[in-house]
Amino acid sequence: MKLYQDWQRDGYAGTIVQANVEDTGLGVQEYALKKLGIEIVELKWGQGAKDIGGEVKIKDLAKAQMLKSRGYVVFPDPSDPEVIEAFKRGVFSEFERHSRVGMVTEDGFMDRVQELRSAGAKHVFLKTGAYRPADLARAIKFASKAKIDLLTVDAAGGGTGMSPWRMMNEWGMPQVEIYSLLYQYEDKLANMGEYVPDIAPAGGIIFEDQAYKGLAIGAPYFKIIGMARGPIAAAMVGKTIGKAVKSKEVPVYISRFGRTIEDIFVTSTELKHRFGADFDSIPAGAIGLYTYMQRIAQRMRQLMAGNRKFGLSYIERGDIAALTKDAADISGIPYIMDVDADEVETILNG
Repeated sequence: MKLYQDWQRDGYAGTIVQANVEDTGLGVQEYALKKLGIEIVELKWGQGAKDIGGEVKIKDLAKAQMLKSRGYVVFPDPSDPEVIEAFKRGVFSEFERHSRVGMVTEDGFMDRVQELRSAGAKHVFLKTGAYRPADLARAIKFASKAKIDLLTVDAAGGGTGMSPWRMMNEWGMPQVEIYSLLYQYEDKLANMGEYVPDIAPAGGIIFEDQAYKGLAIGAPYFKIIGMARGPIAAAMVGKTIGKAVKSKEVPVYISRFGRTIEDIFVTSTELKHRFGADFDSIPAGAIGLYTYMQRIAQRMRQLMAGNRKFGLSYIERGDIAALTKDAADISGIPYIMDVDADEVETILNG
């Protein structure tokens, strides 16, 4: 948190602290709000917005025992003498830590939001996943009643690696289907005159064309894109390159771009100009992430210019088309052969 605060510029952006069931019981968010200067917290329905608990491999017996004492489910039981003895003999080498799945009620949700605001949260978010439509409706309705600032919905194809691979990629509702339901539910609330929370669609979005379509399919309610794997990969690659440069063991496939941070990362000139002598203190992982996001930003501008949309708020559903009639039926986005049909007739008959 201190590292983030040291590099934050102009008060822009923020750090968001999520919480699973165990985090909530341990008061993690309250600690972050009162002790670390955190201003934004995010509730989660399910670990990582999936319908099972989070899986983490633990190779240290003492840590496994500590996590169990804090309320996590640890398998096998690290307090069992026979398990301890088997671990020490090398019968197995790691424990699994699982998070419990929360059971949400409307009253409990409202109470928790109020607790967090009373503890100092300036913004409260909610993240949920590719569940049943009724659960999606609950998330939107509860977020509306509690006046949540941002609701993130993770479609199938999302996640950062804490869930089984097939779960992240294939379980639950896919992007177009769940985004379409999201749009319908938000539109219904808006037409009823109720508070409509801003939406962040997520689910394996890594490039600018996907981001554009994500904003367009739910316009005007989808305001920001939730991304995980892409930015994390960029940060990790940047960090790895930084270590290679420091050890003077830059791989061949990287050395063709150069052997220093300044040569390898195309944004280095800009960052050196902005930060001056502090450039050398910027973590290589941060430079990797920044470079990736600049690539996204530039190509997003190109797509927007092509659609004559010179601001994100101008992106609309009419900017995209459905390539199949099934997609058109699901999304309400016109089939590609029907796009501009009325305008075409006017032009041709004019």
